[in-house]
Amino acid sequence: MATLAAPVPHDEPHLHTDNQPVLIVGVMAASLLQILDSTIANVAIPHMQTSLGATVETVTWVLTSYIIASAVALPMTGWLADRIGARRLFIGSVAGFIIASMLCGAAQNLEEMVLFRALQGVAGAFIAPLSQAFLLDTARPSKHALMMSIWGMGIMIGPILGPILGGWLTETANWRWVFYVNLPVGALALAILIAYLPHRPESARRFDFAGFVLIALALAAFQLLLDRGQQLDWFDSAEIWLYAIVSVSSAWMGFIHLATASNPLFDRALFADRNFIISLMFMIVIGVVMFAVMALLPPMLQGLFGYGVIDTGMVLMPRGVGVLVSMQLSGLLMRRGWDARPVVAMGFLICAVSLWQMAHWSLEVDATHVVISGLLQGLGMGLVFIPLQVSAFATLPARLRTDGSSLLNLFRSLGASAGISLMSVLLARNLQTAHADLAQHIDAGALASVDVSTIDRYQMVGDVALRLIDAEINRQAAMIAYVDDFWAMLWITLAAAPLTLLMRRNAVPQQR
Repeated sequence: MATLAAPVPHDEPHLHTDNQPVLIVGVMAASLLQILDSTIANVAIPHMQTSLGATVETVTWVLTSYIIASAVALPMTGWLADRIGARRLFIGSVAGFIIASMLCGAAQNLEEMVLFRALQGVAGAFIAPLSQAFLLDTARPSKHALMMSIWGMGIMIGPILGPILGGWLTETANWRWVFYVNLPVGALALAILIAYLPHRPESARRFDFAGFVLIALALAAFQLLLDRGQQLDWFDSAEIWLYAIVSVSSAWMGFIHLATASNPLFDRALFADRNFIISLMFMIVIGVVMFAVMALLPPMLQGLFGYGVIDTGMVLMPRGVGVLVSMQLSGLLMRRGWDARPVVAMGFLICAVSLWQMAHWSLEVDATHVVISGLLQGLGMGLVFIPLQVSAFATLPARLRTDGSSLLNLFRSLGASAGISLMSVLLARNLQTAHADLAQHIDAGALASVDVSTIDRYQMVGDVALRLIDAEINRQAAMIAYVDDFWAMLWITLAAAPLTLLMRRNAVPQQR
């Protein structure tokens, strides 16, 4: 088994560029586009459905095709970067993403949109890991924490801004601008990358076709299971059982292949690093907690509290402010040589406090409660994200950074998909349970001002009254279901915090 390289003894970047500050702008512009596009189209789905002539069931393939294509392409990042060159792959990915965005905006039917979104997902899959690897490669080791702070801001704030920007563009223009907005920013990023992105040496790395097929099958089946499960009533459907069997069997065979193949898709040296493995586990938790919360809050605020799209964005914005502040703080602590373990544990505990607050919400909460809990959760996530990224890459040699980054992004994406699906299932089932529990207490005693036994005499007026009562029961049951989801995420967060005890203290060079 290959051994890990020793930490770099001198504080010099692995790759040199003529203008690093401008390169950072270009890299981050490309990263932000890719992250935004994973969520920006969600709010435009109803408008796309009408324009493209799709049904409620089929229009979801606009989102599913992007997610599956991105997940399948991600594991190829390291091999492609070695084979054709990381610079060529990064520039080609950004150019492909821009072209695919143009095609998505011009799509005339559902088939075209699904195809173009899949192309967009493939092109975008390489952007996040390559952007992270290039930021690290062009920076001194003592600045790695700062680079991860900058990169993390785009990764963490993108999902927050996506629905807001998508809603505003859809309301003020039309849904096609959700994709066209990528063109000017993407063109700027592409010009900067062409001018300043350095070359990385290529290598004749053999492609592990069998490993890629097994991993691709496992990921595609898993994503289809999560996406189609709710529509098909999960394991009551033979289709879902098929996805589950394919995913589990492919993942198991892929694991055996990775452990025994002479030239596996991922270098086994990655999995010999304890901090990297634990960081992968934490990425799943971050995906579950952060992305599931961001998926739950907009429909809750709009459906139960009557917030508009813009108002929803405003009360969720402090979450991004908290991320910005704590990422800078955690980056500073890492550059000063602080141990990452207590910082990560503190971040998870702060997230747990915010979820505890949310688990005590009711229909009487106002915007202040949403702002405070969001700010706290942003602070906690920022404290978790940067130390984890620094820990994951602290002892990895430069040649493994692209593969390592692709795995971290893949695990975060899988955690997000699984978390959103899991919380949506819990929400739907807890809503039904809460509705049944509440409805059994609605009788003449509970409605002292209404004679329920004679309400049918009032015909249409009586029907309206009963519908109003049922609507209020639904509203109360939905709030209970959301609270149950927040409790579930609270326990997941608390369970993750002790894993920091398994991490090693980082040997990260201090900033000079």
